[in-house]
Amino acid sequence: MDVRVGQQVEPFDPRAALAGLLPELRAFARLLAGSRAEADDLVQEAVLRMLGALDGFRPGTSLRAWAFTVLRNAFYESHRRRRREAARIAASGPVEEGRPAPQEHQAGMRDLARGLASLTPSLREAVILVGAQGLSYEDAAQVCGVPVGTIKARVSRGRRLLAAALDRVTA
Repeated sequence: MDVRVGQQVEPFDPRAALAGLLPELRAFARLLAGSRAEADDLVQEAVLRMLGALDGFRPGTSLRAWAFTVLRNAFYESHRRRRREAARIAASGPVEEGRPAPQEHQAGMRDLARGLASLTPSLREAVILVGAQGLSYEDAAQVCGVPVGTIKARVSRGRRLLAAALDRVTA
């Protein structure tokens, strides 16, 4: 696929376009994974997969949607892996995490993160893709591999549950 720049026709460079998507991929991964370190690992894994599979990318399709799909699949694979390990972690007892200073913005972000974490992965990803990443319902449905109506229902249900979770925190 070529891109027209002025009077010249530039060949489409998927590697350069992929590099331009890194901030969005990192933000999506951060919302899915919950921590910066896990998000960075997730993005790294997804980018490695995408670079290895660039031959499988079909020009004329949405590179952005394809990249989000690869990232989402990598997240679910790691999520399944962590679920298998959860029994061992639970047996060792809870891990205390340090808390940042009780500033209002940070507290609000923690509440939002907890609210998102309380959603099921399918609801969380739908809310994040449409709400935070700004994907259309159609693109989000393509990323998740479900019908558009399913994404709309997940976003609606996820927003409602998130609002209820945030109301409980502030009450």
